[in-house]
Amino acid sequence: MSALAATADGVAKAPKKLDDVMLAMDIVDTLRHREKLIDRELSAEAREQKLIGRLKEIYSAQGIDVPDHILADGVKALEEKRFAYEPPKNSFAVRLAKFYIARDRWLKPVALIVGFAAFVTAIWEFGVEAPREASARAAQVELSQTLPNALATARDGALEKAGTDAARARIETAYQDGVAEARDGDANGARGALNDLAKIDRLLSQDLDIRIISRPGEFSGVFRTHEDDPSLRNYYLIVEAVNAGGAQEIEITSEEDQRRDWVTSWGVRVPEGEFNRIAADKQDDQIIQNAIVGEKNRGALAPVYTVETNGGAILEW
Repeated sequence: MSALAATADGVAKAPKKLDDVMLAMDIVDTLRHREKLIDRELSAEAREQKLIGRLKEIYSAQGIDVPDHILADGVKALEEKRFAYEPPKNSFAVRLAKFYIARDRWLKPVALIVGFAAFVTAIWEFGVEAPREASARAAQVELSQTLPNALATARDGALEKAGTDAARARIETAYQDGVAEARDGDANGARGALNDLAKIDRLLSQDLDIRIISRPGEFSGVFRTHEDDPSLRNYYLIVEAVNAGGAQEIEITSEEDQRRDWVTSWGVRVPEGEFNRIAADKQDDQIIQNAIVGEKNRGALAPVYTVETNGGAILEW
């Protein structure tokens, strides 16, 4: 770089010495600390010369010999506010810079908050949201694929064992109920239909005897009276479906409220004379000699009775 610096009017001047600059700065500092002197001298005519003279006296009193051009440069620097610090305007950039400079105060708390938020988000995502989404996907697969396929398989298996139109109709009803429940999003309902098909399949493969219950502490028969006419009664024998493995579930529909359920015992409606005959048989020695009153054949769902009955039944007594 050249030893000369070009000025605005094209005249080359030698760079100022560091000592000269330091003196000028000291002059400006002296003038600032003597505000009264500045106010008084700069308000008069020929203020620059008078101010220079006054400054010379000040420095002479301190034993410092300052050249006139340095004093003049110092006065000029004061007027130009060359060495004055003016804080920047409070712009967005300035506020952003101050915010960044003060990061030691806010960075750690913010980092802790951000870290905690990230931790909570991760816990929610992996501990709650992800399992919930996986569960929803599994439920959707179950409703759209698993249950419908299982229902179809169970229906086909039961139909192979069905020996009556009634059994086939009951199988188809259970299957259609299950498909409808799965389509409506009711997995529990569809599973219930699948369970019914499993019970139907098992029942179709069994030969069962319909036997009057004759155990201590249990009823062998009951009667119902009519609310409107207490003299009218309906008589029922309490029976169960049994094989070598004991009592088995069978699907019975109540004639009182049309509720259908899988039960091991129920009441079958008989005429009063049949009811009295069984009662007399039991009263003799507390044992019913002819306790078998029907059978459920393989391939069928409904029992066939050997006693007189209209087929009506009750589930509670």
